[in-house]
Amino acid sequence: MKRLFYTIVSCILLSATNIYASQPESYVPTPENLKARQEFSDSKFGIFLHWGIYSMFGQGEWYLQTGGLDCHEYAKAASGFYPSKFDAEKWISAFKDAGAKYICFTTRHHDGFSMFDTQYSDYDIIDATPFKRDIVKELADECARQDIKLHLYYSHLDWTREDYYPLGKTGHKTGRKSHGKWDTYYSFMNNQLTELLTNYGPIGAIWFDGMWDQPENFDWRLEEQYALIHKLQPACLIGNNHHKAPKLGEDFQMFERDLPGENTAGFSADSKIGNLPLETCQTMNGMWGYKVKDLNYKSSKELIRLLVKTAGKGANLLINIGPQPNGEIPELALDRLKAMGEWLRKYGETIYGTTAGDIMTAEWGTTTRKGDKLYVHIIADKMPQFITLPLKQKVKKAILFDSQDKVNMERIKGGVVLHTSELKPSTDCIIELTLN
Repeated sequence: MKRLFYTIVSCILLSATNIYASQPESYVPTPENLKARQEFSDSKFGIFLHWGIYSMFGQGEWYLQTGGLDCHEYAKAASGFYPSKFDAEKWISAFKDAGAKYICFTTRHHDGFSMFDTQYSDYDIIDATPFKRDIVKELADECARQDIKLHLYYSHLDWTREDYYPLGKTGHKTGRKSHGKWDTYYSFMNNQLTELLTNYGPIGAIWFDGMWDQPENFDWRLEEQYALIHKLQPACLIGNNHHKAPKLGEDFQMFERDLPGENTAGFSADSKIGNLPLETCQTMNGMWGYKVKDLNYKSSKELIRLLVKTAGKGANLLINIGPQPNGEIPELALDRLKAMGEWLRKYGETIYGTTAGDIMTAEWGTTTRKGDKLYVHIIADKMPQFITLPLKQKVKKAILFDSQDKVNMERIKGGVVLHTSELKPSTDCIIELTLN
């Protein structure tokens, strides 16, 4: 029935979209948007959540593609999706206790299944499952209650719809028999985005993914789509995981599995750092979506150091968790979150609201900056004998953040030398410098 309704109104809504979201020649962010950018930059830590019917297979979020499945057979899993232990209050409480300031939830991944109540498809949490509860609505309400920002992931590509055509690099063997029109798919996306930005309260950001599926010259009509989002919610930020330099209309730049300026994962070869707020996304174990065999979680120490290194680059860390098919967060993930929260309650002052420090990357660690304070984060397992910091400003004093004890230092031309050989290595040994 929803599909019939969609076909009747799609042309009307697409025309309406074109009226108020025609391609701008330039993008000037509103004051609300600029304020949201600053709040985003200050937050430093968010939780990414990859959850959908793919979790039932326990093979990760790409299983429709990697398993060579027919999308029509795959879709039958929805009739058994009943996450009886999903509890939005428990989720958000755990994330808040971990020190996260926002979450990013997968509303629709590449498999095309919508985790919210949409009027433009029956392939959603309400119509296709016996659960019949709007996951996004429950998360939105709980985020509002606990004062955590809600960001929404949305896939640009789709392995199930006939109108996602021409096909890109992926999804060629998922059993689609015919091909529809791209305009219909584009209208579908904008209609769903309108729902997400109308029915769920203030949304902190839309996190797009999937552009890399099509050739470089493919016209995604991004400026129209971005204008629609900014029209509906001016403060809503837009990011796109296209692995390229920022495009017109985007409000923050993301890096997949890499710190800004690095390309160890191979996704950031063309991601030159722009002048927008930065975010790096990384998995807590190996996969984004739940994989039953993947228990190779990064240690709490590794995750804290990753957060510190990311902050040292002036970026946010968006750390991913793949919830179980029953709706619970894996115990190993909860254990790591608890440790991160305990650390941030002690040392969050050196992370939240900071900018990149004067030294972003060194063998011994990194630095973060806040006002006249420069925080030197020594995250090496073996303490260096000394640390030389080339600084333009003079250092008034140097103390250990923990104990407030003085750290021996030597002023040199163009900076300062910190004598650190007697300090004890830890997850993060922090020296606080007060600058002139």
